[in-house]
Amino acid sequence: MSVPQEELPILEAVINIRNRLTALKKDRGHYVRAQDVLSLYHAVVKQGKNSRIDKDQLLIRFFPPQVTRLNDVREEQQPHKNRVDTTLSDQLLDHMNESAVYSETDLVTFHRRIEELREIVRRDAESDLHPEAMTKLLDRQLNECDSILNSMQESLSELSVELIPLHEKLINLRRQLVALAAKEGSVKNELKPLQEELRKIEAKRVDGKFLGPGGSSVPTSQALLSSLLEECFEISQEIRAREVSKHVATSLKPIYDRLSEIRAELENLVLTHRWSLRETDLWNYSLSLREIDKLRVDGKFVDAEGDRPPGQYVLLYLLRRCYGLIYRLLSSSEPVSEELMPIANKLSTVKKCLNEVLKYGGPFSPRDLYPYQLALHQIDSMQKDGKFVSSDGSIPEGQGIVIAHLNECHELVEMLKESMAEDVEDEEEEEMI
Repeated sequence: MSVPQEELPILEAVINIRNRLTALKKDRGHYVRAQDVLSLYHAVVKQGKNSRIDKDQLLIRFFPPQVTRLNDVREEQQPHKNRVDTTLSDQLLDHMNESAVYSETDLVTFHRRIEELREIVRRDAESDLHPEAMTKLLDRQLNECDSILNSMQESLSELSVELIPLHEKLINLRRQLVALAAKEGSVKNELKPLQEELRKIEAKRVDGKFLGPGGSSVPTSQALLSSLLEECFEISQEIRAREVSKHVATSLKPIYDRLSEIRAELENLVLTHRWSLRETDLWNYSLSLREIDKLRVDGKFVDAEGDRPPGQYVLLYLLRRCYGLIYRLLSSSEPVSEELMPIANKLSTVKKCLNEVLKYGGPFSPRDLYPYQLALHQIDSMQKDGKFVSSDGSIPEGQGIVIAHLNECHELVEMLKESMAEDVEDEEEEEMI
């Protein structure tokens, strides 16, 4: 069907609007702002007035009914808009409170917005614009928001004044990492500066503590900041593993899919049955992981030709995560006997050191990993037929926990070896560029 010459500009404008809407829909790295959608909505209305096509037909094709009625909601149903605002504020505050990821600045913004809504409701009530029942409902919801905000404010009151700037910085870094994790395509260049920021913050700690100004005091709320920093490092490692997963060789894809499946099931168990599981409940998972582990040759997964295809790092990462989840599940419900406590403590120390090496990244050499490999080899040699046996020949409790911990440490070592090889490849590529 041919378009009249005089309507070609309208067609081009409508196609442009459609492309912009499509771009908004596909951009998962940023929140969609209401003003962006509304500006496009008004652009469609304008083009509808200029063409032979009914404006309503254009709106139905481009927008869902909720958006096409947004202006009517704002102008004709102001109490409903206030109801939506208070409900969304309530839900968002609940989510932030549960996640415990918020800063003083966030709470100030919410306080301001709730006061604005309260003032609007008060003015409308004085003018008798809305039914009394609506006003009472809005007042009750605003009071609920106040209650949640006060609870969140009380949680932050435990944060030392000296550490508030660092806390806000970590919250901001975490949000940037989460946004990066939601982006499609390669984010390697964007991830690197965020990792450097985290390493700078980590380097400021002395004996695992954040110090106050001048380094003369150890402020309170160390655990809050340390857990937030660890969470940021975990997200950055997850992003790196996801980047590598895009290049997993076809021959390794079945292993990757199986490990991803096991990890998802274990994460679900952490959320639902963490305190009631026994070692026997996780036996099948441990067995599956051991079978996958046996597929490696000299620590690497190989294909039918004996070559080492790309995707090694992400498989090692998934193995490590799975063993770590089993350790968490068992440590919540199974005790470790006194005979195994020295081994468990030594493994905790080795794991902590390996995680520090992983966080700082390269460059490092195989010699740097030798002390940890030696420590793990010594612990390996203490096993008999895959079990740790006490001096009287009995098998003490806590086998599953200690073995899962040991396997996680081994996977960390292999991950570090693989990351060394990848760093060398990256440096060679940069030199070629």
